[in-house]
Amino acid sequence: MSDLKKIVIDDKEIEVDGAMTLIQACEVAGIEVPRFCYHERLSIAGNCRMCLVEVVGGPPKPAASCAMQVRDLRPGPEGQAPVVKTNSPMVKKAREGVMEFLLINHPLDCPICDQGGECDLQDQAMAYGLSGSRFKEQKRAVDDLELGPLVSTTMTRCISCTRCVRFITEVAGIPELGQTGRGEDAEITNYLGETLGSNLQGNIIDLCPVGALTSKPYAFTARPWELTKTETIDVMDALGSNIRVDTKGREVMRILPRNHDGVNEEWISDKTRFIWDGLRRQRLDVPYVRENGKLRKATWGEALAKAAEAMKGAKKVAGLVGDLASTEAAFSLKTLIEGLGGNVECRTDNARLPVDNRSGYVGTARVEDLDNAKFIQLIGTNPRVEAPVLNARIRKAWLKGAEVGLVGSAVDLTYDYKHLGNDRAALDALVCKDYGPVKDVPSVIVVGMGAVREADGLAVLANAMKLADETNSKLMVLHTAAGRVGAMDVGAVTEGGMEAATAGADVIFNMGADEIDIDAGPFVIYQGSHGDRGAMRADVILPGAAYTEEGGLFVNTEGRPQLALRANFAPGDAKENWAILRALSAELDATLPWNTLAGLRRAMVEAAPVLGGVDQVADNEWQPLPVEKMGTASFRYTIGDFYLTNPIARASEVMAELSAQARARASSTLAAE
Repeated sequence: MSDLKKIVIDDKEIEVDGAMTLIQACEVAGIEVPRFCYHERLSIAGNCRMCLVEVVGGPPKPAASCAMQVRDLRPGPEGQAPVVKTNSPMVKKAREGVMEFLLINHPLDCPICDQGGECDLQDQAMAYGLSGSRFKEQKRAVDDLELGPLVSTTMTRCISCTRCVRFITEVAGIPELGQTGRGEDAEITNYLGETLGSNLQGNIIDLCPVGALTSKPYAFTARPWELTKTETIDVMDALGSNIRVDTKGREVMRILPRNHDGVNEEWISDKTRFIWDGLRRQRLDVPYVRENGKLRKATWGEALAKAAEAMKGAKKVAGLVGDLASTEAAFSLKTLIEGLGGNVECRTDNARLPVDNRSGYVGTARVEDLDNAKFIQLIGTNPRVEAPVLNARIRKAWLKGAEVGLVGSAVDLTYDYKHLGNDRAALDALVCKDYGPVKDVPSVIVVGMGAVREADGLAVLANAMKLADETNSKLMVLHTAAGRVGAMDVGAVTEGGMEAATAGADVIFNMGADEIDIDAGPFVIYQGSHGDRGAMRADVILPGAAYTEEGGLFVNTEGRPQLALRANFAPGDAKENWAILRALSAELDATLPWNTLAGLRRAMVEAAPVLGGVDQVADNEWQPLPVEKMGTASFRYTIGDFYLTNPIARASEVMAELSAQARARASSTLAAE
């Protein structure tokens, strides 16, 4: 039932939902109201008082617009719409008083503060504050907190907005921060002096409206006005979070989230945010060829000629597509290798995902469907590690009353769930209606890679699809590789998987597949950005660009194609991945039919039309798999160490420190007293 109310804000009449707060109604009217503690994705605290407005006919004092709903306003004496003023003399005086109060103890260290140029307090003091202060006494000082290697603290700057406390508690689900004391003694502090253990903790840096919480790895390296800002897509997991990459010259200086309500809202994981130092280390910046058992530097001409010679003389060539490869790179490799009579495979972790069945390897659910789900069934997945931002979304649904069930090993997901077992029998019981989604109640079944990696993976997926069918639930296949869905969309797969693709191959073209071991025997051509496991095994190394260094299309776990843009250039002689394959094809006398990225994309979209709908989630035709008997094994999660899942992460010092800290935290025991 509609609860629309008319309200007049600064002589502008609008009609809004009565449940809206006044600050939201002002936004609908296009009127800016300053705020520090209010954030639309967090609970209302109402403690900074910066958002004060005047309610005509109300109490003779300003009201906090974040804490008052439109339905609470009284109409005028003759039934007129309530009137709110945001720029009256009362409001102006109130804001100046609040700002003067906030600045009483705030240190004047703006020239050295890392938040300088991006500080809400600085901006609002200029816009709404007084030109001077009546305060002459000594300022209060507060000890800084040690929160770990990511978040730097200067707590003297803190204005007690409690955004960090509310985020860590409500969104991240780990109550490690809180406020103690009252009045002048009020302080934000960490629980028992412990460092933060959440893999979403970096978001409190963005939320802090002052310089109390800043990025420790980024500290004192650049000012915001020096940076070139590029909007692109994250590849650290398969969610496809929208990010902004800030560069200074050729180097990435920091990574920040962009808002996208359908994907990541405005959060990103710590791996996404702090991975950038791994883009500088252990980079492949020149080609290499192996001679007499040792790799030596080579020119591009030498390396391409050596690779072409091996491929021309091969009886069978196989291509492997790595987890971070763009869809363009996967399509180029597929076209090149299949033109030579070889096979290409992107399911390098042996995931038994069905070929040419998008409802089987993507599903039918959107990320947004989790928001309104009443039941969420997890099968063989630990989303807290595999997709932390998606896990926060599941937690949000749980806070709204959704039930969560888990088939897999019991782990801490930051919310309560019913553990149904960790083997195939538990899933079988679900299909038999012991517990789980109920027909016609909005439900989402999330199947992880841990459910489909064993030999009976297709049978597990078939049973999950049967459960979705019988209960009218949405199905989501939660991938762990950012490039997997796009590679499957362009058909970079072989019936029979990895074994069939590489069986009998005497040349293997490895494009960034660093999580696998290739047996001795075949000649290996490695194309990638980092000197990781794949490069160690290679006979020829072709240095490629990392994800921030080339444009590319990535399809996320819900099947949404998103465009990543180039933010900086690859180091040394490294080239864009599609361009390397185009040059190699010319050496092979099997030239690929495009000379530009635009030409490649036209051919790719023609082959896979679903990729043409950028930022759109296609409705996948439902094609249930034939139900087969499952095995008896327990489900094993795919990711053991969240911080070291790919070559960029393994090159990062920050990720190594976080990984060591996580292991230490897992092995430590708390006293029982």
